[in-house]
Amino acid sequence: MINNLTTMRLSDFDYHLPTELIASQPLVKRDDSRLLVLANPLQDRQFKDILDHLNSGDLLVLNNTRVVKARLFGQKVTGGKVEVMLERVINNQEIIAHVGTSKAIKIGMQIQLPGDLSMEVIERMDNIFRLRVLQEVDIYAYLEKYGNLPLPPYMQRQAGLADETRYQTVFAAHNGSVAAPTAGLHFTPELLEQIQAKGVKIAYVTLHVGSGTFKPVSVENIAEHKMHSEIFEIDDTTVELIKQTKQTGGRIIAVGTTSLRTLESVAKRGLHSQCGETDIFITPGFKFELVDKLITNFHLPKSTLLMLVSAFSGKAQIDQAYQHAIQNNYRFFSYGDAMLLTRQD
Repeated sequence: MINNLTTMRLSDFDYHLPTELIASQPLVKRDDSRLLVLANPLQDRQFKDILDHLNSGDLLVLNNTRVVKARLFGQKVTGGKVEVMLERVINNQEIIAHVGTSKAIKIGMQIQLPGDLSMEVIERMDNIFRLRVLQEVDIYAYLEKYGNLPLPPYMQRQAGLADETRYQTVFAAHNGSVAAPTAGLHFTPELLEQIQAKGVKIAYVTLHVGSGTFKPVSVENIAEHKMHSEIFEIDDTTVELIKQTKQTGGRIIAVGTTSLRTLESVAKRGLHSQCGETDIFITPGFKFELVDKLITNFHLPKSTLLMLVSAFSGKAQIDQAYQHAIQNNYRFFSYGDAMLLTRQD
């Protein structure tokens, strides 16, 4: 088993996925997706069967971020086409974004966008840019009207009308993500009501997913990988529910790697309400402090998220589960099926 960063190579987290198993469209019903329960032996279930694996006194933690229409198409003053892919809103006057053009991007370059809005490039930050908004605008309202929903690159299609609801969780509340916290996409209001009726408590954290979630790891030595940073927040209500659950012997069940990364970031900093940025990089050998179970989708080969689940349940078990999922035609990635993982002790 891989134990630490010094022994891990990127190639250890590769696998072959037939392209026909990549889910490019959502199912008709959210909770009709399949659920692979990592137990001995592996269990093939439906997602709505998650009820059988939750106990009264458990705490289900959801990420209530909302995906914004983060992709904008405009042009330079000289007429060249420009694509702006939002990474983060600083305020209504400044954003951080990826900027795509056919020529080199210079500080001071102005971009003309739909709705008579202009932005100016004011700083380069590695491979992304800080842009100043040159008119007064409510940036989130503007994005909702003129922006385009950014589907993951592997779907190889533009977002349609159905994606505007299906690529959001039913509990999305706070604008800020450029990608959905996809494990949450399986939940319906009815399923959440059934979970609460069973005596399971529900709490929320917020982590705004950045486009770095799709950034491939490009170094063979994983210790050299620089993790992207994302904004998170946890409030007093959720902190108290976590403390109560731990005191009464309940389990903390994170819905999605974003919720897990938030909870484990908070655990490292001290369990209290807080907001900030996290670039936590979870790999085999990581010591988990809060999360007992994880609901998650299947992740891309050579991705940091595949490393995270390998750390949580053990690389050998994850390898076995992925092989089983491929052999049994599970649907992969954002609109795909789910897994239920238990933390290895």
